[in-house]
Amino acid sequence: MRRPGTDENNVQMSDVMCDFCRREWTDTRHMVEGHQGSCICSDCLTDAYRILAIEKRTIAPSDSKCTLCLENRPAPLWSAPQFPDVIACLRCVKQSATVLQKDPDYNWRKPE
Repeated sequence: MRRPGTDENNVQMSDVMCDFCRREWTDTRHMVEGHQGSCICSDCLTDAYRILAIEKRTIAPSDSKCTLCLENRPAPLWSAPQFPDVIACLRCVKQSATVLQKDPDYNWRKPE
């Protein structure tokens, strides 16, 4: 997501915000972009990956629309506690984790 009032012709790092926690992109909070500018930060991705891929739990209503891929997905689904209407599906969480882990500019690793 973009901070309200962002100049789309001059988007700065601080203009990019995580859809799940609304915190801005920083040198220590990395982002993975989904469809139509949706973003999940490394902190939220860590939480979502742990809950969905490791603990195999779901914490969002079944068949919710994923914010990252814009598709209605069956469980397992994750939502951040502060913004329960923003949903991530397991497929997007796994894909985002793979992308971020492969990026040589970041030292992010999938939780174990």
